[in-house]
Amino acid sequence: MSALIATLFGVGHLRPAPGTWGSLAALPLYFALYELGGLALTLIATLLLVPLGTWAIARETAGREDHDPSEIVIDEVAGQWIALFPVGYGAFFTGADVLALWPGWVAGLLFFRLFDIWKPWLVGRADRMGTPFGVMLDDLIAGVFAALATFALGAAWHLVLL
Repeated sequence: MSALIATLFGVGHLRPAPGTWGSLAALPLYFALYELGGLALTLIATLLLVPLGTWAIARETAGREDHDPSEIVIDEVAGQWIALFPVGYGAFFTGADVLALWPGWVAGLLFFRLFDIWKPWLVGRADRMGTPFGVMLDDLIAGVFAALATFALGAAWHLVLL
């Protein structure tokens, strides 16, 4: 079960760039959660995914030298969902269809991949922890950075349109 969770049911075995595949797979999952329960369900699901994913990562990396094997992508899912919070927030508070905010989906994906690959500042520090929680934490922080960048880009865009 831990392998299925850690690899998001095998998505982490896709090549090349399994982290990008994990991020892409997170998009329809976020959409489904949003459609089923709105912003509240996406937040609850993300909060539940963090300890579940950390457990799965710990199980899958126990006794291995590589503390963050490329096939583990559940951390990308959690980070990507955080990156999409501004989209869900915008849709929820404006009453817009969440898919109508598609530029935010694209920005959230691109910003998340940028920060996850680049690993600036706190993202890199978390990645260097070398623990299962560090594997998860670097993506959570990258997700927060991506959410802030997505929010700022959306705000700037709407200011230009006014």
